[in-house]
Amino acid sequence: LYTAPDSCEGRCGEPFSEEDECHCHMECERDHNCCEDHERHCGPDGFSSSRDSITEQELLELSEQLYGVDHNKAQPSDIALNPQHRADPDETGDKQDRSPQPLYKYVNEELFSKPTYASFIKLLDNYLRATGREEEVTAEELREQDHFLEEVMKTELMKKLFAFLQGKNRYSSEQEFVQDLKEMWFGLYSRGDGERDSSGFEHVFSGEVKKGKVSGFHNWIRFYLLEKQGVVNYFSHNFDGPWDTYPDVLGLQFSWDGFYKEVGSAFIGCSPEFEFGLYTLCFLARPGRACHLSLGGHRLSVQTYPWTKSTYGSGRRFIATAYVMSP
Repeated sequence: LYTAPDSCEGRCGEPFSEEDECHCHMECERDHNCCEDHERHCGPDGFSSSRDSITEQELLELSEQLYGVDHNKAQPSDIALNPQHRADPDETGDKQDRSPQPLYKYVNEELFSKPTYASFIKLLDNYLRATGREEEVTAEELREQDHFLEEVMKTELMKKLFAFLQGKNRYSSEQEFVQDLKEMWFGLYSRGDGERDSSGFEHVFSGEVKKGKVSGFHNWIRFYLLEKQGVVNYFSHNFDGPWDTYPDVLGLQFSWDGFYKEVGSAFIGCSPEFEFGLYTLCFLARPGRACHLSLGGHRLSVQTYPWTKSTYGSGRRFIATAYVMSP
């Protein structure tokens, strides 16, 4: 199910990439760079069929399809941005606020009444942002997790993603897929001193503070809501993607209650299910590596990392982080 970067499980016949720790392509035996379990999975009697590997071409095609069925995304009239200063590479770390105005001039908050947005926003206040402090998960918060997963699974986008993963023998049923989404995204692990203080969802979408710096925090809705409250201060951007509609991609510099984020890349204007689905796809297909996608004819990459210090189920990994890469 989980494609480990040092294993050929689900990767037989995958094209060669220099980023890979070890390889599973047809010529790896000749090149002496196969993963240790290559023969077991990909040999003549192997039990990990090459047709179950996810190719680069399939990632490009599926990401375009998901982009096309993001029916809940913002329309151009729903958001007005004010990006102001574009930071040079040597400016991103200097903590200077070069943009006196907020990033968001206007957001049509009717978007937030859509079921996937409303259930997503309910999750954002469930977390202590400081790492090293145990997260207390209430029965109500567990219900909110289930409700969010129920709502996103009603969308054409997540149904398309599930159908693809089922076709690759990653999941046998939608129930199994939803249960794994709950574990990989909401399962707790320790970033601090043994306290179960973090999860993939908290890190990526809500944001954390670790060692005096903002960690994670890659979501536009969270940013807008906190900027509106006056606790996020937009400083500058170092990247503005080529899209003239939504979702777009920005690389941001900002402070959150005085804690600084040097580069916080984010999709702008996408639905919660789009980001959730795309990051899930990349985590399952290319964990720990750049996942090359295409949106509206433009290439981009998503980086995910698995949490390596603890597992769930039969050795599956939690999501440590996921974000869109800004050049």
